[in-house]
Amino acid sequence: MRTPHQQTHHAAQSDGPPTEMVPSRRNPYDELAALADHPLDDFLTEDGTAARQEEDAEEPWTPPNHRRGSRRRNRATGLPTVARVLVWVLTLGCLVTLADRWALLYAEHKASQQLKDKLHLVAAPEVRIGGFPFLTQLAARRLDSVSVTVPDIPAHRVTLTRVTATAHDIRLDGDGPTAVRGALVRQVHSQVLLSFADMNRELGASQVTFTAQGPDRVRAHGALRVAGRALSVRADARIRRDGDRGIATSVDGIRLDIDDLATYRPGTGPSEGLQLTPASARRLTREEEKIKALLTIPEIVHRLGIPDGAVRAALHDEDKLHQLTGAPRFLHDLTRVNLLDVALAHPRLLERLGLDLSLLTALTKLTRPQVADRFTFAFQLPAPPGGAVRLQRVTVGRDGIRADVSGTGLLLGH
Repeated sequence: MRTPHQQTHHAAQSDGPPTEMVPSRRNPYDELAALADHPLDDFLTEDGTAARQEEDAEEPWTPPNHRRGSRRRNRATGLPTVARVLVWVLTLGCLVTLADRWALLYAEHKASQQLKDKLHLVAAPEVRIGGFPFLTQLAARRLDSVSVTVPDIPAHRVTLTRVTATAHDIRLDGDGPTAVRGALVRQVHSQVLLSFADMNRELGASQVTFTAQGPDRVRAHGALRVAGRALSVRADARIRRDGDRGIATSVDGIRLDIDDLATYRPGTGPSEGLQLTPASARRLTREEEKIKALLTIPEIVHRLGIPDGAVRAALHDEDKLHQLTGAPRFLHDLTRVNLLDVALAHPRLLERLGLDLSLLTALTKLTRPQVADRFTFAFQLPAPPGGAVRLQRVTVGRDGIRADVSGTGLLLGH
């Protein structure tokens, strides 16, 4: 006999294809009932204690390790300490550096004032002490190097624009770092500059300018007033050494141009005096009346080297006159004749040529030394208080005249 449950199951199997099994939903009250079958006392029995003891036996007890945590704390607390030490070190280094630089500036200022007083300078020189640190050098009474720049040193008629000197191996003399009485400079190298700008102001008086003409030559060109008239002037000055400390100049090639009519070169040489310019001589040969008047003066004909017969023929025949005066030789010789020789004897002739007699009279009184003296700028370097100074080389550059100077055994402050 089948139970109702079996009958139902059988009916399900007999009827058609099998259907999908739907899982039954668990009842929470059944789970509570299952817990009731196992009272809590079971968890407190020896079996439960043994289980816990077995679990404890698998992991034996060890003391707690606090080293990792303490390492973190040391790192956290140690960083500020290192930073504070670094800050103190940097601060101390800055203070020492500032003290060293302050002492350096003070020493440079004192040295500058002493040099100004000793050398009687108008302006205080610029002093730069080399080497670092300065206090250790001062304590050792020895300086590695000192650079001095002195502006505007009077030297006879001119002013030296700048003197730059660099001294090495300086031995200090004194009782201590703060009581230095003097110094011994074993070796010094310097350079002297005489600029063209200063020469233009002091020698040219804004009328003459100086420029470089070569490695040892200077050209002066500008205007020079003679008898109330401005004449164009040009002169060349050669630069050379004069002893151990001097620079000398020799002026030559002096030339004064009277417009484009004539050129005056002071002196008594063959190529000196008052001479016609090539352009003026060319115009003169084209003016028949003026060239005939010139050929009537025996001194000029003699200077030209023309035979008397040829002169007489030219004065009476225009073709022969043009043939004589048109020759290149005649034009060249005419520009070499010194007109001052006939200025006083034939004043009217020179006036017809366009030359002022008063100007020519003033030029005859203007000697070569007087003109050359206007462009002379020789000078001597100041003598040092001790030791020796010697000029090594003198050159002419675009900005002026430069002189290299060396010195040994200089005593300062004694």
